[in-house]
Amino acid sequence: MAIKLCDNGHTFKKTSDCPVCPTCSTEEMKGKYSKEFPNIGAPAFRALDSIKIQSLSDLTKLSEEELLALHGFGPRALRLLHEALKEKDLSFAQK
Repeated sequence: MAIKLCDNGHTFKKTSDCPVCPTCSTEEMKGKYSKEFPNIGAPAFRALDSIKIQSLSDLTKLSEEELLALHGFGPRALRLLHEALKEKDLSFAQK
């Protein structure tokens, strides 16, 4: 596992050649997404960003299987979003 340094001075470990700093990416995604989203982590936020999800209600168009198929999106993010949807009486699509 390589230790890398981003342009903002954050050190991070990566097992791949991916140059994305997790700290910088998390800050960017938190600023982009509303407070209604739980902190699902930078990879999961980037996955949602890649398919233009901008609100919890947008998630109701997708099934759990579709979300889990996204690169960077895992069971933890799914659980946190499921809880956030439940609080608003929303749910993932049934496929």
